[in-house]
Amino acid sequence: MFSIREGEREAGVFPLASQIKKVVIRSGALCGVVLSSLSMAEPLPGGTLDPLTIPKYVTPMSLPLEMPESKSDKKVDYQIAVRQFEQQVLPQGFPQTTVWGYGSIDHPASFAYPAYTIEAEANHKVKVKWINELIDAQGNYLPHLFPVDQTLHWANPTGQSCSDGTARSDCSGTNPVPYTGPVPMVTHVHGAHVGPESDGYPEAWWLPAAANIPPDYITRGSRWGQSSKFSVNDGQAVFTYPNDQSEATLWYHDHSLGITRLNVYAGPAGFWLIRDEKGLERKLDLPRPAPKKKNKAGRKYYELPLVIQDRSFNADGSLFYPSERAFFEGIEPGQLDIDFVPNSDIAPQWNPEAFFNVMVVNGATWPYYDVDQGRYRLRLLNACNSRFLNLSLQVVSSPDASLVGSEIPFYQIGNDQGLLSDVVRVQTGVYTIYDTEDAAQPVKEVTPPDPQQALLMAPAERADVIVDFTGLPAGTRVRVINTAPDAPFGGFPDVPADADTSGQVMEFVVGVDVGPVFADPTAMVLPDAQPLVADAPVRHVSLNEEESETVCVTAADDGSISQLRDVLPGENFGADCAAAGGEAFAPKAAKLGTMGNTGGMPMMWGDAVTENPALNTTEEWAIHNLTEDAHPIHLHLVKFQVVSRELPDGTPSDAGLQPWEDGFKDTVIAYPGEVTRIRALFDVAGLYVWHCHILEHEDNEMMRPMCVGDASGDCQL
Repeated sequence: MFSIREGEREAGVFPLASQIKKVVIRSGALCGVVLSSLSMAEPLPGGTLDPLTIPKYVTPMSLPLEMPESKSDKKVDYQIAVRQFEQQVLPQGFPQTTVWGYGSIDHPASFAYPAYTIEAEANHKVKVKWINELIDAQGNYLPHLFPVDQTLHWANPTGQSCSDGTARSDCSGTNPVPYTGPVPMVTHVHGAHVGPESDGYPEAWWLPAAANIPPDYITRGSRWGQSSKFSVNDGQAVFTYPNDQSEATLWYHDHSLGITRLNVYAGPAGFWLIRDEKGLERKLDLPRPAPKKKNKAGRKYYELPLVIQDRSFNADGSLFYPSERAFFEGIEPGQLDIDFVPNSDIAPQWNPEAFFNVMVVNGATWPYYDVDQGRYRLRLLNACNSRFLNLSLQVVSSPDASLVGSEIPFYQIGNDQGLLSDVVRVQTGVYTIYDTEDAAQPVKEVTPPDPQQALLMAPAERADVIVDFTGLPAGTRVRVINTAPDAPFGGFPDVPADADTSGQVMEFVVGVDVGPVFADPTAMVLPDAQPLVADAPVRHVSLNEEESETVCVTAADDGSISQLRDVLPGENFGADCAAAGGEAFAPKAAKLGTMGNTGGMPMMWGDAVTENPALNTTEEWAIHNLTEDAHPIHLHLVKFQVVSRELPDGTPSDAGLQPWEDGFKDTVIAYPGEVTRIRALFDVAGLYVWHCHILEHEDNEMMRPMCVGDASGDCQL
């Protein structure tokens, strides 16, 4: 969806990389194509702050500390609120940035972007009181930092202007004016095995307990519910997490219906790590410690949690997020001359995907981190809204000139839901598997689908890796490079990110000290995952794109797009639009659905539930991607095994099953034109969701309810 057609790529129809500012071409529908004769140094468009004026590698990277426990309420383990505050995201000398972030209400200094890490012990229950504190000093609600498109299917606390004529929350609206009221919030722990009442269902949001909420506003979503048996005040709820899963790298973020892209972009997200302190981590002798509750002077950490995001800024330090659909088309707002809702079916503010021109790691732009000559464990999270990452480590300077330009490998030991079965050495164009239990072939080389591929991470995916700086001379600088595109990703080959901005992520600077000796990853024996039953019933689901049924457009030579004519009564829109020399404007939305005899059957968020696994059954899901975009598909509640990727005729795809997809995951890349098969055990009854984790897609219909244990699909809380 929204990507360069393979035939055009192979034929060389699209411009050279040095000419591209933004390219978005979609088969059968019109999107923007903006070309430039400027050099590769020209970054993506964004806010009023030119990213090339932001100095790189001058800010030391901070690490998210461990979230402190509750002191004032002993009935819960944590009291975590989301608040608005100022943080120095840009380097010193630039203005501070207004962000949102989680923190402990008993420890005001803990509020940060990204949030502090929750360290959970395996099989030990944790209760969290989540509090929406998006209020000012007078107790009045704070409006959103970004324009909220009320015409999407969203939380809608106003309870008005639903497109179906009803007055309620959780509906698509007809008001094209951005919403400026109190902001809904509901936290989801991504990857958690948890009951439905504590999962963070998108319609289970709540508003802050603000003093000035209009009396006719709805303060809780239609599916608001909580696990606690004691009463709580407005603006909060208590969720319970059993943590009955193996050691894993989870994360938590907002999940409110129709505004997740905006809420997460504002900042509230953090790691949730499940550990067994006496278990595998100690036995494997992995690099440690991780950041603690207090950062004592001189303390060194060898396990580093890294939240990677792309952002754009304005000159006043504020975050930029597009308020016009024209941003995605790569043109000025005045060049997009079409009707929007309520006069058409195209949302006025929603952008199908959004890519930004500054890389931010742990809440700082292009930071650096001092390391010893030794091994480090990196917990990597792609927390971008839409951007895929393709990461590698390159030596950019060193006292040993022979090292400059060389690539330092990642040794991947884990992914979303825990450890792999074998260590995978990842370098651009080659994977090496260290199977210490295979005496005949303990080391195997595997070629990725494309020589451009390195450590590929879709939005929401995690990678648990070891990096070895042993033996590098003091003063060596190792840069994290990103070569995934500045555009929707559909697989390699692709045009890499801009080398001067989004193509750079952060730097490690090697010091004079020799770090502690931790286990050699090439000799590490990782546990084999227990496979799920192979004869599971197969459920066929589809990923679909949708184009306008009311807006027929044409494009001018200058890239501007204008509406060709209005819809005529009784016309065959698609055929008549084409006959008039136009195209249906697209994309209108992305949708999930099922498969029928004639192909995909797209469905809306509000349609009847179709994914209703029986309780305690294992299912294989065949995900048919009928779009031209790769989608990271996430299922709540379950961890799953990636079984295979194949073409529609059943032959294996080039992407195949990658070695870093071993074990269990909760987010999988579904490539365009392919069928991706996953297998999961559905062992908790209740209402959950599955969705694309490109947040702009998720917010406009690419999410569906999933009812476990109720054949009717009703799943009432």
